[in-house]
Amino acid sequence: MIERESISDTRGFFERIFCYESLNQMLQSKAVRQINRSFTKEKGTLRGLHFQHPPYSETKIVTCLKGQVFDVAVDLRKGSPTFLQYHIALLSDENHLSCIIPDGFAHGFQTLTQDCEMLYLHTTDYSEKFEAGINAKDPYLAIEWPEPITERSGRDLNHPMLTKDFEGIDVK
Repeated sequence: MIERESISDTRGFFERIFCYESLNQMLQSKAVRQINRSFTKEKGTLRGLHFQHPPYSETKIVTCLKGQVFDVAVDLRKGSPTFLQYHIALLSDENHLSCIIPDGFAHGFQTLTQDCEMLYLHTTDYSEKFEAGINAKDPYLAIEWPEPITERSGRDLNHPMLTKDFEGIDVK
């Protein structure tokens, strides 16, 4: 987790979203190669769980610019001591937190308010050929999404469930 420092005055606030110098170790000396922004209208919308296979596996820094989201990162790294465990964070425009999601993790979120805006910094370019996902309603993961799910994309609805023979992804 990254806690951003806000400098406030009567005009509002200023905060640094990204500083290579301070985040270099967490990013393992990788450069940010792509920055994306999403807007989600409806409370309860679920996006994810998305990841990219090597050689396009990526580290992400995710920030909620407007609204509040229930953010989830699932460890898919083959041989990891936390394999298939997940981390949950509440990200909002008020708490000034960002989440670093390492290579080999699937990521998704559910909106807890209307009109949510997210900012994503990626260390790898998007590759349709290497993109993948896990169904966010997978019973094996049993993620307890806090709101009734109001909307999901067709792509996300069709992501596969985990199977017993899933050994993870090798990000080395």
